[in-house]
This record gives sequence, C-alpha cells and structure tokens, in this order.
Amino acid sequence: MRDLTALLTVAEQAADAGCGWLARAGEEWSARSFKPSGEEVTAADLEVERVMSQVLRRLTPDIPVIGEESATGRPRPPRCWLLDPIDGTMNFARGAPLHALSLAYAEDSTPLLGVIDAPALGRRWRTGAHNGPAPAPARARTVSEAVVGITGTGSGDDRLVRRIAVLQSAAYRIRMQGAMSLDLVGVAEGWLDACLCLGPKPWDVAAGTALARERGKTVLGAGGAEFTLGSPVLVAGEEALARQILGMWESPPAGAGTDPTGLRAPEGP
Repeated sequence: MRDLTALLTVAEQAADAGCGWLARAGEEWSARSFKPSGEEVTAADLEVERVMSQVLRRLTPDIPVIGEESATGRPRPPRCWLLDPIDGTMNFARGAPLHALSLAYAEDSTPLLGVIDAPALGRRWRTGAHNGPAPAPARARTVSEAVVGITGTGSGDDRLVRRIAVLQSAAYRIRMQGAMSLDLVGVAEGWLDACLCLGPKPWDVAAGTALARERGKTVLGAGGAEFTLGSPVLVAGEEALARQILGMWESPPAGAGTDPTGLRAPEGP
C-alpha cells in the first residue's frame, strides 16, 4: 500500500489545478452535447479531466488514471486514480451549483482516499481532515424518519419510477441532487441520513465512499456486502438504516405483490 498522506497531497494538487482552470473558463465551456449513452457532457468535463490527469501523471507516473471521459471499459488495474472531472454535469450545464470534482485513489476495488470539491459552493471535502463541525448524531433510525438522497434515476423507466415511489412513500423525505459525490458528502456530514446511488460508476462514488467510511458510515453494495467498485447499487448511512433501505430496494415484504424489479408495486388500478 502506498503512503496515503503523500497521495492525498497529490490529489489536492490535482483538484487545485482542475478548479483553477474551471474558475477561468468562459460560459462557452458549459455548452452541453451528448455521449452515445445519452448522458450529457460539456467541453469543460473533457478539459478538467485533461488538466487533472496531467498533474496526476506527472506526480505519480506509476499509478494509472481512470477518468470518466477517457475510460475505455478495460478492467481496472489493481491500483489507480478514479476521476470524475464534473460530477453532476447536467447541473453544471444549467448553471446549478450542485456539481463537484471528485478524485479518489483505490486499491483492489476499495477506495482509500478521496477529494471532492464543489467549486460553485466554495467547499472542499477530503479524507484525513474534518472540514467543519463534526457530523451530528444520527437523526433517523428508521426509513420513516430518514431524509434519503437518490441519484442515478435516469428517466422514463416505469419500473424504476415504481421502485422509487415505494421508497418515497416510506421515507420522511427524498432528495434528488443529481451528484452522487455530493449525496455521499451529505451522508458523511449528516445533512442526509442515507443515500441510494443507482448504477454507480467507480469515479462517481469512490471519493465519497472513502469519506463516508472515514466518518463512521456504512457503505453497502448489492446483497448487503460492503460496497466495492462495480456493484450495481450503493446505499450509505448508519448501518441499520442503510440495511433497511437496501432491503426495501432488493426484496419486497413477504407476500407482497411485486413488479419485475422486485419491489412491491403501488396499490391501485
């Protein structure tokens, strides 16, 4: 295992470079286009990734950089940097402040450190240091008391809509911020009781997972195991609450009617 303190310093230098470039970029950089997958992308995503990757490769030439905009789909190396240059591109392209640069170092599919910077909010979070007051004690012990962030919902899938409706009817409140990294920050800091990330890509959640775990939160993947990169779902929060939410998502109550997604469908015609 590498010296994580030294690697964290490198990660912060890369984040400084990315945020510095973004602060100087004009509005033309935020014009959106679409990837073949249908996801939005801007020229700023590409340039921030290039700038940050350049710093990482110069300072740690032996550690591969896996960035969202240049990922090839090949298997991840045993250790690597995982970079989302702008998490929440849809928000960024519309001038909304809820977007972030997210960078993590991972070994064997486990995130070990992370830096998340929300430049429009003027906030940065990193492992190894508490940024502001310590998180408040858990406010929610059950789903009915919980404020839950959900990200990765997509649109237009009736089955997914029904699944979310079940969770929304059970939770105290649902929040959809549109950036997985910031949902995990919310859990780490306590302004979200839990979060559910659907179809998380490694660069979406690696830094936030490291941060949440450092703050004593549980981060689960499919089947209730500890989350590792590549899981199709992530739930974070206090352990009991996280397991309740994951159980609702993956398994309906005994005897309940289900839809093909595995959750009880809302009653009605």
